[in-house]
Amino acid sequence: MRVPPTVQLVLFGGGGDLAHRKLVPALYDLHREGHLPAEVDVVGVDMAEMDDGGFASFACDAATSLGRFFPKDAANQDWDAFEERLAYVQGDVTQAETFERLRERLDALAPDGEAPHRVFYLSVAPFLVEPIVRGLTEAHLLDDIVRSRIVIEKPFGHDLESARALDRTLTETIDESQVYRIDHYLGKETVQNMLAFRFANVLFEPIWDARYVDHVQITVAETVGVEHRGGYYEGAGALRDMVQNHLLQLLCLVAMEPPVAFQADEVRNKKVDVLRAVRPIAPDRVHEVAVRGQYGSGFLGGAEVPAYRAEPNVDPHSTTETYAALKLEVDNWRWHGVPFYLRTGKRMPRRVSEVSVQFRPVPHRAFPAGADEAWQPNRLVIRIQPDEGIVLRFQAKRPGPSMLLHPVAMRFDYDDAFETPPEAYETLLLDAIRGDATLFMRADQVETAWEVVQPVLDAWADSPPAEFPNYASGTWGPAAADRMLAHDGRSWFEPLPPDPTPAGMAPEAAADARPASVAQEG
Repeated sequence: MRVPPTVQLVLFGGGGDLAHRKLVPALYDLHREGHLPAEVDVVGVDMAEMDDGGFASFACDAATSLGRFFPKDAANQDWDAFEERLAYVQGDVTQAETFERLRERLDALAPDGEAPHRVFYLSVAPFLVEPIVRGLTEAHLLDDIVRSRIVIEKPFGHDLESARALDRTLTETIDESQVYRIDHYLGKETVQNMLAFRFANVLFEPIWDARYVDHVQITVAETVGVEHRGGYYEGAGALRDMVQNHLLQLLCLVAMEPPVAFQADEVRNKKVDVLRAVRPIAPDRVHEVAVRGQYGSGFLGGAEVPAYRAEPNVDPHSTTETYAALKLEVDNWRWHGVPFYLRTGKRMPRRVSEVSVQFRPVPHRAFPAGADEAWQPNRLVIRIQPDEGIVLRFQAKRPGPSMLLHPVAMRFDYDDAFETPPEAYETLLLDAIRGDATLFMRADQVETAWEVVQPVLDAWADSPPAEFPNYASGTWGPAAADRMLAHDGRSWFEPLPPDPTPAGMAPEAAADARPASVAQEG
């Protein structure tokens, strides 16, 4: 889809943290790379007392702090051109007069005779979504269904009931096609690469089903604690913050059927089909298929770190989970009987997001006794972050006079094959400007995802944990998560190391060989 010739992008919360860290730098990068139209206005709206010049200084600091360009006293024509497109409206979004001033400012900035496309990005607390949508509607800024749209950040509700209430609020005033629910995980290049890997190559799709796949593991691990987000996290927890959105979206990309065409509704329909096929979790089975945890004190990187309950703005007796693991089953023809294990946690040994697809063993091993003592199952690992890439594990003969098998890894490294991928927000902002909703969440998708996790939320609310904290910082989570897989005769994979050196090869030689390397796995 082409970028419209005239665009006005309004950032509600334009003076906030997300705008500073992600949105403004992403917009500047898009401008610098020539992806934005010449006629573009970026208008910040916030309570902070600033004028156009103050907002430009805020934006300059945001871009400079992330190394986008040299300090402003150096010649920079790209920045000068971008700065000319910045404007600011100060006001309280609960007051109608703020939207009247915004409409007047947008009309004054618009070229004569052209109806601009308007994107309203709501980088605000959830309770401000309703008054902003109402204010925009009453100011007639959302009347044009084709040229106006809003972008909403997660969380999309706190549970199933609140998600439905939010959707009713939105659809009572605007058309669903105008709502772009953003999940920044879907903007990551390696997440999108899962679609290309599956549907642009004939090699793996024929074996991408229950006949050949034993199970799937999805891991999103963080080394950080809650940092400054204790106040927010106390009301959220790992299940709401990560599983209901990010991890279930990854599950959809792994399990979805091939789309007829790469079009927004077609792709999103296939994702909803997956969520609807997830077997409902019965209340009396939650303890069998769901595990929660909370980190205690421990060591990371050689330094001692505090327990969750000792973090700022956290209840010293908190029962909020910082770790969640689920076993889900997709009851359809392709995946019947294949478990999907999802886990996420804070204060874990390594920061990594990956999808591991383990294939079934060969039906018969026709090798001499002892030849396959080091046998490991075939496994495909899609690394989302960091060290983005794909790893395929298979068996190979170890050099020598005897038939001895050893697991090895064939690696594709994203950075070696391509240029550094754009930030997720660059991709998603550009799609919102173009009106491409493929990577954004639709109302039925959000509600169905809540339906998947709601039984777990209800069961955990009814029976607060007595054993928190139940895993030490710097470990891979509570023992109960290991037992959940052990009950099925399986175990969690420890994420593959980012850049292993093949046996017998010097590190510098291994680095040279990485684009086409086959590395031994221990």
